[in-house]
Amino acid sequence: MASSDQTDLGKPQFASHSWLEPIIVLSIMIGSLIINRRRNFSIIRPSDYIQLANADDTSRSENNWLETSNAETYRFCGVVIKVPDSSKWRRHIHSRIIQKFPFLVEMFYWVINYLFYACTKAIAMNLSPADRSVIQVAQGHAVDILDFEHQGLFRFFFPVDESDFQRYFIDYHPKWLTLFNRIYSLVHIPGTVLFLSWYYYAAPNHRTFAIARRTMTLGNLAAFLVFSFYPCMPPRLLPEEYHFYDTVRQEHAESVWVGAKSVNQFAAMPSLHFTYAFVIGCTFIYHSGLLQRILGMPTRTNRLTIIFFVTLGFLYPLLVLSVIVATANHYWLDAVVAVFTVTLCFLGNRILIVLLPVEYCLCWALRLAKPVPTTGDRLRKLTASKDTEGYPDSDQGLV
Repeated sequence: MASSDQTDLGKPQFASHSWLEPIIVLSIMIGSLIINRRRNFSIIRPSDYIQLANADDTSRSENNWLETSNAETYRFCGVVIKVPDSSKWRRHIHSRIIQKFPFLVEMFYWVINYLFYACTKAIAMNLSPADRSVIQVAQGHAVDILDFEHQGLFRFFFPVDESDFQRYFIDYHPKWLTLFNRIYSLVHIPGTVLFLSWYYYAAPNHRTFAIARRTMTLGNLAAFLVFSFYPCMPPRLLPEEYHFYDTVRQEHAESVWVGAKSVNQFAAMPSLHFTYAFVIGCTFIYHSGLLQRILGMPTRTNRLTIIFFVTLGFLYPLLVLSVIVATANHYWLDAVVAVFTVTLCFLGNRILIVLLPVEYCLCWALRLAKPVPTTGDRLRKLTASKDTEGYPDSDQGLV
């Protein structure tokens, strides 16, 4: 990392970041539980309990590789898988709590994702060659990326060096760099949590929400594999001769979410920041209704709504890309790889449905009735259409 003496790197995060970030995320979670709660349902009155639907998020007409015959039997690649029916525990207090607040299931899987991420650091260290430390391996990969971008055959696709891009903001727009420094940590986790909370509420049905969530989950898993087998040092940690500055972590202004000992500092490739931003941007564009209009499909969105969400869908990923490169936390190629992994994860997102039997078994082990999502309730009440009455086919949970 280059020396920051007499260099204006912008202002670091607010001094209150150590307590402000957890409060922001906690407030979003509590707000999500309240907004996405099941209305007209009482935890203390078991008679209000709604019989659980068959939650599988599959359709026989759409999938022949995973066919659902009923709530207890799945057919995968010709193999019949029987799962226990936990609905008999629907009157248990913890079943009623989760039925009232089904968004708790999403929060549970966020924790599971973070635990998987925390393991990548230890895995990468154990997989390092005996004669080289993980630091040396990660630095070598980082240098290879810079050479690939700016000295290899594909250098025409990367006309601006990352250090020059950062230097532009240092020399001419330090106020923008201050904004980027604060966005890097304060938007990544809280912003992603806020998006998932909003889309759980705003999606037309749970199946649509699940596509975005599964794509993001698979994107996580793909990134975790790369982190484990291809540790990569971010630009900010490279030696001074590469002319990068660590602008975010001035005065130890580290985010509470990325400063723990379990956090993998050599997880630059691909960029999880851009992975999430690209999923969010694509979801905004889909939610706008623009694609439906182009394809001649019916949509309730007006022109202002389309313009708003399409603009947001393009600007948010571009903002995150500028932030991660200007703060020397990622290379251009990290974002490019993230685009490819997200695209592949979207095309194959339904592979996670094979984990549905595991989810049923987990509910059985916990004596917990599988809750029905509330996603789409708002739309059904607004339309009052017979086609949208009742609960949609869903896949509440990881899959």
